[in-house]
Amino acid sequence: MAHPFTTRLAAAVRARRADLRLSQQDLADMAGVSERLVRFVEQGKQSLRLDTLLALLDTLGLELELGTRTSAAARALVTQPSELTVTQPPSAALLEVNVLGEGENRP
Repeated sequence: MAHPFTTRLAAAVRARRADLRLSQQDLADMAGVSERLVRFVEQGKQSLRLDTLLALLDTLGLELELGTRTSAAARALVTQPSELTVTQPPSAALLEVNVLGEGENRP
């Protein structure tokens, strides 16, 4: 089963490429990556190099945005009794990645 992030990423890349009327090979050539990588991203493959993924997204005018999300696990870490007083969620909080199109307004 594909991870929800890779599913969303694949859909965003496919849609943006289609909007720009680019073939997978055209996009690969413009981004300096292989056509195979473009195919893997669009299929939701979960094992990709970050630098090549970022090159592909940059070419499409997309970016990754990281934001802290709340989860039961993160809340449990914050509410566990300890000798230290925790006033903020731990720095290892879970992150959600949003794919933004170029020119989209940020919240």
